[in-house]
Amino acid sequence: MEREKLVEWDKKYIWHPFTQMKEWLKEEPTIFVEGRDCFLKDTEGNWYLDGVSSLWVNIHGHRRAEIDEAVKLQLEKLAHSTLLGACNEPSIILAKELAELLIEKLPWGEHLTKIFYSDNGSTAVEIAMKIAYQYWVNKGINGKDTFVSLKEGYHGDTIGAVSVGGVELFHEVYKPLLNKSIQAPAPYCYRCELNLKYPSCGIACLGEMEKILKENHERIIAVVVEPLVQCAGGIIVWPEGYLKGLRKLCNKYNLIFIADEVATGFGRTGKMFACEHEQVTPDIICLSKGLTNGYLPLAVTVVNERIFNAFLGEIEERKTFYHGHSYTGNPLGCAAAIASLEVFKKDDTLRKLPAKINLMAEIFREISQLKHVGDVRQKGMIGGIEIVENKKTGQPFPYSMQMGWKVVKAARKYGVWLRPLGDVIVVMPPLVISEENLERLLTVIKRCIIEITS
Repeated sequence: MEREKLVEWDKKYIWHPFTQMKEWLKEEPTIFVEGRDCFLKDTEGNWYLDGVSSLWVNIHGHRRAEIDEAVKLQLEKLAHSTLLGACNEPSIILAKELAELLIEKLPWGEHLTKIFYSDNGSTAVEIAMKIAYQYWVNKGINGKDTFVSLKEGYHGDTIGAVSVGGVELFHEVYKPLLNKSIQAPAPYCYRCELNLKYPSCGIACLGEMEKILKENHERIIAVVVEPLVQCAGGIIVWPEGYLKGLRKLCNKYNLIFIADEVATGFGRTGKMFACEHEQVTPDIICLSKGLTNGYLPLAVTVVNERIFNAFLGEIEERKTFYHGHSYTGNPLGCAAAIASLEVFKKDDTLRKLPAKINLMAEIFREISQLKHVGDVRQKGMIGGIEIVENKKTGQPFPYSMQMGWKVVKAARKYGVWLRPLGDVIVVMPPLVISEENLERLLTVIKRCIIEITS
């Protein structure tokens, strides 16, 4: 298809997510037509190093042969069947493999073994919230009507998920529609609202969290957080100990702990799950994005036996979880996810990460010295570079200047594809990226920050 026609149709018919369409209609869009390893090719034949894993979903590279083959083989047998009153083979196999993986990697509490399928991270969180609420109802405990989450948190864009979101730019307009929620201070040490720095920031934020839980625990349904890294809020990396402290507080006040690992799961932080770093087992975990290596929409909400058992009863007791989706447990998506988990084992992916993580840290130290870089944050293969107008005070550039966007657009000239969060440059490449390409990615970012801010 000729590019001119595609551009015309795009601008005439598509409403792009998180995009001011008035600006979009003025621009010449990049249209991707092919992917290979860590690279994407556009209609003009240009190849770009995918520095954000196509919105954090790609782990093993584009067009991974083993996953291609798994989807093709499944397509020859069954593309879709419902899980309402029936089963399909790939969903059963994947559920078993995920449960065994979670038991292996998160063994410090009640095992996470019961898998509920959906389509994306937002639905996974929505399901977790509904399960947590109905758990208390089924137990005969009344008065629970409020969730607790963190400022600058992001859990998706459906109404329940927005209710526990804390990014004002995304969520403020919808406040009249939302469920009850209390937001605690995020341990954002660079811009701590308590005017503290690491490590005091994390300790103080835990103290503020405990005040909220102590005062409101009788009406709190659950605590919902992105463990270790609040990604969409600006790559906010928590200080050591905050996650473990939060789990202890949930235990102390008998609250359900929901870990949204949609972005941090499947190796992104250097371990299979972020909760591993501080030996924490949540009561409910939400997984998506990297689950299928970005091949097909698939998500899971996984709960422990205690929560699951609260939904067992006679039909007339109405303890059933009345929730589902048309594509719940889609066989093609499950086949891709099974193959992706197999690639983790075959490639020994996690064992190869420390060298790349160290290289990233080394170049981040260089970038941190730049005149207009206020802070650099990293956890495993997730990184954020915060650009500021005044390095000494942390004063940001005026929002209208869109400095983050200017930097990532400059990077395209050098064959690197990025997407910022405001003036935070996000670095989240596929885990399979070579050290050579990782160094190239970070060098281009450094060069473009210098070009744009000077």
